[in-house]
Amino acid sequence: MASVAELKAAIDIALQQIGDGQSAVQAAGEKLAEAQQTLAGALEGSGHTTVEAAQASLTQASQELEECLAATLVAVEQAQQYVSTL
Repeated sequence: MASVAELKAAIDIALQQIGDGQSAVQAAGEKLAEAQQTLAGALEGSGHTTVEAAQASLTQASQELEECLAATLVAVEQAQQYVSTL
């Protein structure tokens, strides 16, 4: 069985990895927003269904990234609560 210090160290590493993941998700969200603006500008006035579908897909992807970030925040809170009980 791992010692309390080893558990805390492992959780700290996991929290850092989550933070790195959060940064990557935030960067991906920013790139998606840029892509969405670029696509909207390039295809302004086009009523083609594929353009609308592309925009809808980008919107969905952005929403899913936000959900991902929210889930990681909950995971961090739960891990921190556990550490406080050790």
